[in-house]
Amino acid sequence: VFSISQTLMLIVGATYYLTFTGVPGTATYYALIMTVYTWIAKGAWFSLGYPYDFIVTPVWLPSAMLLDLVYWATKKNKHSLILFGGVLVGMSLPLFNMVNLITVADPLETAFKYPRPTLPP
Repeated sequence: VFSISQTLMLIVGATYYLTFTGVPGTATYYALIMTVYTWIAKGAWFSLGYPYDFIVTPVWLPSAMLLDLVYWATKKNKHSLILFGGVLVGMSLPLFNMVNLITVADPLETAFKYPRPTLPP
């Protein structure tokens, strides 16, 4: 859920700013900021005692760079930006995230290895 919601926020925000402000590099900037936020969140979970590879940090930067590249390539036609950008980002985000998930420990096994009580003892 964390990955899906932030990915949607990245795409909507970056496409909005690209379309209406015309500033190239906005998607990459958004992705960098939100990647840093997830690193901070990952650090918080790690400080609670969970193993470092238990928390997945989504990979947004390559897809955001593709979106910026599409903006540069389709300056004359905003509709093609939405179409091409949506297709490239929609196809590349799951690919990068699936490759990222290969490096993560099995969540079910980890959950049983590190049980957390719901209330303090």
